[in-house]
Amino acid sequence: MSAPRRVVVLDYGFGNVRSAVRALEHVGAAVELTADRAAAENADGLVVPGVGAFSACVDGVRAVHGDQVIGRRLAGGRPVLGICVGLQIMFARGVEHGTEATGLDEWPGTVERLHARPLPHMGWNTVDVPAGSALFTGVEQERFYFVHSYGVRRWELPGGSALRAPLVTWTEHGGDRFVSAVENGALSATQFHPEKSGDAGLTFLQNWVKGV
Repeated sequence: MSAPRRVVVLDYGFGNVRSAVRALEHVGAAVELTADRAAAENADGLVVPGVGAFSACVDGVRAVHGDQVIGRRLAGGRPVLGICVGLQIMFARGVEHGTEATGLDEWPGTVERLHARPLPHMGWNTVDVPAGSALFTGVEQERFYFVHSYGVRRWELPGGSALRAPLVTWTEHGGDRFVSAVENGALSATQFHPEKSGDAGLTFLQNWVKGV
């Protein structure tokens, strides 16, 4: 029997970390909740959760040098998974209440208030999964749990590269459409909460853990 994958959930003061730890343990990962830089860099997989304001979360990540950890992991092709605001901060910028904050800029694009009613978008919703997705294998037609008022409404990364294009999953709510997941090499992220999405979310996390 192979050893379980070692996964660090980055503990920077924001996010539903205990639920994420329990869900990852449920699918067989050996999980450590920590802000320790060496542990986060050397784990098989790194999970970056996030709940609350974009600017506060990205400041929290930077305060524990998480931005450097994420950059080094991705440069070495080592998997990172962002959840909820953990997806949002991977983009270039966020605009909330008229205030702009700089994200980690792993992807171009802006996190902004959804043009939808009602807000927040809270509850279960479907996802429009692109062909070839590894993370949604077996749950392409399932619903996932969302809690947010902000999102990425336009995907701005240009195509034409020799590398495989990112796989972008979309969701519609209240007349608006937003990015609900991205699979881009070592970097993946979800706007929904897989740790709160029942069996479908556990399958999604299990697919990710297998890939690390």
